[in-house]
Amino acid sequence: MAPVPLARRLATPLAGLAAVAAAFAYVGSVDPHEPGHYPVCPLLRLTGIYCPGCGGLRSAHAFIHGDLGAALGANALATLGYGVFAVVWTVWIVRAIRGRPFRLGLPASWGWAVGGVLLAFTVVRNLPFGAVLAP
Repeated sequence: MAPVPLARRLATPLAGLAAVAAAFAYVGSVDPHEPGHYPVCPLLRLTGIYCPGCGGLRSAHAFIHGDLGAALGANALATLGYGVFAVVWTVWIVRAIRGRPFRLGLPASWGWAVGGVLLAFTVVRNLPFGAVLAP
């Protein structure tokens, strides 16, 4: 079996990076602080409760403009997610260059742990003592 050419191995991770870069470029150029550009979170609109994603667009906008403090203030979990994405993407691209398949292969407990963190973050940011985590 012939080895897969490097360009073909890099196509998917580079396309993924291009999609994320395009989304960040759009959010960086269209300010989410100005009303009318993005839809309002349905959970927030209907219940007044911040979901784990509330403030994510403002976080991405601040992150793109180099304001890490504002990014963390808008949505700390999303900001941490940008770092996680960077690490996972780097592992993906290195494995693609080396010709190795990319598989996360995480146990189910990781999914439960991430779900637990999202739930805890959602609950805490909606309580009075967790107002610092609210967008």
